[in-house]
Amino acid sequence: MSNALDPAIAQRLKRTPDGLVCAVAQQRGTGEVLMVAWMDDEALHRTLTTRRATYYSRSRQQLWVKGETSGHTQYVHEVRLDCDGDTLLLSVDQVGAACHTGDRTCFDATVLLAGA
Repeated sequence: MSNALDPAIAQRLKRTPDGLVCAVAQQRGTGEVLMVAWMDDEALHRTLTTRRATYYSRSRQQLWVKGETSGHTQYVHEVRLDCDGDTLLLSVDQVGAACHTGDRTCFDATVLLAGA
């Protein structure tokens, strides 16, 4: 098994200056947005080959597998690249909380504008 991201995929990515692409994790079946994180080429390659969501921590400057320490895992069913190549959409089965605060999603806490 290769340790590098497929060049055809890598070529389509539009990365930040530090080499990252935004990744949105969404619950498979419901469409619930769980979290937003970042991926570098290695994180995306690992996610595509293992189906375990792997992200890049900007604060720790290292890869992390979702749920590796918490047990709150994400099994990846599908990964899509948006039309601009700067955002990934992961369709996942979330086990446990997606947010580091313990909430189901990272978007449970603060509502800035409620539905009319």
